[in-house]
Amino acid sequence: MKNTIFTGAAIAIITPMNADGSVNYDELGRIIDDQIANSTDAIVICGTTGEASTMTDEEHLECIRFAVEKTAKRVPVIAGTGSNDTAYAVKLSKEAEEVGADGLLLVTPYYNKTTQKGLIAHFTAIADAVNIPIVLYNIPGRTGMGMEVSTIKKLAEHRNIVAVKEASGNISYAAKLIAECGDVIDVYSGNDDMIVPLMSLGAKGVISVLSHVIPKQTHDMVQYCLDNNYAEATKLQIEYLDLINNLFIEVNPIPVKEAMNMMGWNAGSCRLPLCDMSDEHKEVLRASMAKHGLIK
Repeated sequence: MKNTIFTGAAIAIITPMNADGSVNYDELGRIIDDQIANSTDAIVICGTTGEASTMTDEEHLECIRFAVEKTAKRVPVIAGTGSNDTAYAVKLSKEAEEVGADGLLLVTPYYNKTTQKGLIAHFTAIADAVNIPIVLYNIPGRTGMGMEVSTIKKLAEHRNIVAVKEASGNISYAAKLIAECGDVIDVYSGNDDMIVPLMSLGAKGVISVLSHVIPKQTHDMVQYCLDNNYAEATKLQIEYLDLINNLFIEVNPIPVKEAMNMMGWNAGSCRLPLCDMSDEHKEVLRASMAKHGLIK
């Protein structure tokens, strides 16, 4: 097994925005500090939840640089640098390495998609261009492009490709992935509602949205699994299932930003085309947050 980037609960962190739509770096720094203080094990910056798809190149790189400097090696920083354009992903990945990212998160190509052969060529080209570890990101519901287990097994032969964020939501696929590749590549749950199921199969942790609102409990859920105390881990998974579901009642990261705002953080709004939550969904989320004592 190659070196593991992290074990435990990472946060797929939001990008807080000012009223004018610019990045609120002060609040991003506050959130990073709070997450680390509450035992979050890694920061994933500029992923899906971070709205990287609407960032300029300058903003994207500056957010990565800021996270690296703010974190100051307290926990690893993993930068989202995936693209449907291989050359652009190579460029952004090299830049992320230059500003100090500890690892990269690379989503499968979207819209143009590709074949499995193309996936191998795409990820290999990026991995050849950098000298830091890579987490592949399998989320076919968003990209329309899934990774076959055999493709991941082939990619795991590369020295820099060390992990997969598995967010297909398919437990049968995840079981096969861990059974066939778990000895050569780390697997992280990409879905908060599947933390315990995937860790019971051998996953190393989660890249979480839930951590925004309950970082310590998310960390503890994962730690219980690592300690082989699945009874306590399962209690937390079930206890917070309604909250997990309601954080995805609309397209991520719309609900989690709303939840953060409810808690008093200055998360701001999402950038278009993501818009504010419906009033009906806000009330559902608010009730779930209140139930768990996160707001009054």
